[in-house]
Amino acid sequence: MKKLFSTLALVMCLVSMSFAQMVDPIRWTSEMKQDGKNVEITLKATIDAGWHLYALELPEGGPMATDISFGRIEGAELVGELQAVSDLVVKFEDMFGLELSWYENEAVFVQKAKITDENWVVSGSVSFMGCNDETCMMGNPFSFAEGPKANEPMLIAETAETETTVEEAANDIYTPVIDQLKAFGETTNTSDSSMWAIFILGFLGGFVALFTPCVWPIIPMTVSFFLKRSGDKSKGRRDAFTYGAAIIIIYLTLGLLVTGIFGASALNALSTNAIFNIIFFLMLVVFAVSFFGAFEITLPASWTSKMDAKAETTTGFMSIMLMAFTLVLVSFSCTGPIIGTLLVEAAQGSWLGPAIGMFGFSIALALPFTIFAMFPSMLKSMPKSGGWLNSVKVVLGFLELALSLKFLSVADLAYGWGILDRETFLALWIVIFALLGMYLLGKITLPHDDQVERIGVGRMMLALISFAYAIYLVPGLWGAPCRSASAFAPPLTTQDFNLYENEVHPDTHDYEIAMQMAQTAGKPVLVDFSGFGCVNCRKMEASVWTDPTVAGMLQNDFVLVTLMVDDRTPLAKPFVVVEGGVRKEFTTVGEKNSYIQRNKFGANAQPFYVALDAEGNPLNKSYAFDENPANFVEFLKATLENYKK
Repeated sequence: MKKLFSTLALVMCLVSMSFAQMVDPIRWTSEMKQDGKNVEITLKATIDAGWHLYALELPEGGPMATDISFGRIEGAELVGELQAVSDLVVKFEDMFGLELSWYENEAVFVQKAKITDENWVVSGSVSFMGCNDETCMMGNPFSFAEGPKANEPMLIAETAETETTVEEAANDIYTPVIDQLKAFGETTNTSDSSMWAIFILGFLGGFVALFTPCVWPIIPMTVSFFLKRSGDKSKGRRDAFTYGAAIIIIYLTLGLLVTGIFGASALNALSTNAIFNIIFFLMLVVFAVSFFGAFEITLPASWTSKMDAKAETTTGFMSIMLMAFTLVLVSFSCTGPIIGTLLVEAAQGSWLGPAIGMFGFSIALALPFTIFAMFPSMLKSMPKSGGWLNSVKVVLGFLELALSLKFLSVADLAYGWGILDRETFLALWIVIFALLGMYLLGKITLPHDDQVERIGVGRMMLALISFAYAIYLVPGLWGAPCRSASAFAPPLTTQDFNLYENEVHPDTHDYEIAMQMAQTAGKPVLVDFSGFGCVNCRKMEASVWTDPTVAGMLQNDFVLVTLMVDDRTPLAKPFVVVEGGVRKEFTTVGEKNSYIQRNKFGANAQPFYVALDAEGNPLNKSYAFDENPANFVEFLKATLENYKK
């Protein structure tokens, strides 16, 4: 096992190294040439193929022109105007309906200066927008400084309470509007139903765990032990009932500890963290291969032996708790991946999520011990341990393998690798569920499997369900929504070949650009705070955004901007803010988007929708997860009415 985990660690390092480099479409550099007292500062933008950088001057109503400003000039003075060296391209831009000018491949600007003091500095910043045929991006301001004092801080304002950088001073649209949002009313959400969904997910996970080779054989042995440990059968039943309650207490405590140690926001961030998702993907693959029979994963035998010994020498409630701990340890190899997956999914809800999920899981796991203790005669009718338990384990392996792709997809989307688009994901699921159906029919056998002489009704029905689901996913290769898989599959926007015509795409992924587009088009802005690892976001996109009325309104009446809070694309320059009295530097697009959601709107869960005017003021209360399209239509209509007032 040490070699196995060492190999996994090596694979993880190679994966991280292979995809560590990110490319920005427009990259700036500055250089200085000095000849005595004369200085020439050159600013150069290198532009990727297919992208263009807008000129210094553009007509009103168009996109943002490139702006080069000189802020701090000490010991020197500028000579003449800023000169553009590169040739301009002039074309009609359909997106803005104007004739615009821009630079392609590269743009070079030169500013001359004269030195008046040996200890001199000339500094400034570049604000710019770039576009290609499909989308636009607002580049983070590029700051430059030349001269002996160039390394000094470039803060333009600083007090005891705040620290304002070049980026913040130019972006008043980040002003918090939390109180204005509250004035419209409480956020529309379905948090209660989400908690029920987490509870049901946990209960189903515990139910599945019951039928694994690690748990099922323990039920009759444990119940018989409690009934025989005392001559009083009623006391034996009470002890067995207490044993079930102890299981619930242990798992519930585990859920609360996870939340208490890491915190709700940290758990949510962890569940959308790309590196964590890679690790979890590899872990689930390892468990799946183990379930297929390649090797066995168990905790050290000394752990369970010590727990057994303590349980034997302890009496009362503590003895029962120790036996419950023994069950948890013994069943780890089967319940571990189920619990881990459950905690990751529950972490995307509120701080109660992990506790609610573990509560549902523990109830399902504890019920048989209590029921069979109350009615011991039912033990005789229980199926005996045998090859069918290994079949359950193999089926669970197929499901874990399918689920692992969801975590790989989160990392793939966050880093923009493009190795697991929607077609690839669905193709793999189709193959996995088809193979599962063949296994259930006995057409495929794995190590430790008994020879299948005849197919029972249960296996036949499960095989039919597996084959039917695989066939159901096939149209998704051509763009069908496949709503039952939408929570796991990559979004429709990653579909290369799409015959589905009612799909909604955001107008931009940049907050500043959305505000500019709103001013030009005279439309309100709908900000969609989302995440690559957000299950409920995918459900909204597949169940609500595909509604014809919703799709029409989003495409025609709003400027739709989607801000991914787990996007690991690096910013051109760190975004520096003061949050909670602490100076913070955000280096990725996702960190910046998450800050906007927290600071401006006072929320940190996704999906989260807020409607704004072009000045960044709210037009309605915020909106959260709700799979009813009619409610979302009502929200959009109310927003448009407020916008027209």
